[in-house]
Amino acid sequence: MDPTAPVFAIAVAAELAGMHPQTLRQYDRLGLVSPKRTSGKSRRYSMRDVVQLREIGALGAEGVSLEGIRRILELENRVTELAQRVHELEGALADELLNRPGRRVFAADETGRVESLRAGERTRRHNQLVVWRPLERG
Repeated sequence: MDPTAPVFAIAVAAELAGMHPQTLRQYDRLGLVSPKRTSGKSRRYSMRDVVQLREIGALGAEGVSLEGIRRILELENRVTELAQRVHELEGALADELLNRPGRRVFAADETGRVESLRAGERTRRHNQLVVWRPLERG
């Protein structure tokens, strides 16, 4: 079963999460969990949503505020996105290393933007200060 497939009605999702359906409606309004909607506008929850609802319940039981929970979920989602991006870049790097061994493949700027480079191409540097002091021979 696809964990993101919206298959559970609100009553079933509430039971699986150990919560009241009204709590799920509140979390939807607050943006903590965003179930899909049917054409009739009723909510449909996925297994991933149910797992997230359980996590929200556990964090709430530990005394974390709803705003704190929202921030934790936001950061966890961002970490997941970044991990996926790293995985993609590792795959691209592995492919490049196989196709062009020993050559520079990409560079990143100060914002983290990655740019591909052709063999022998150098990155452009902006606003960098290079300090060079000759070695003293004695």
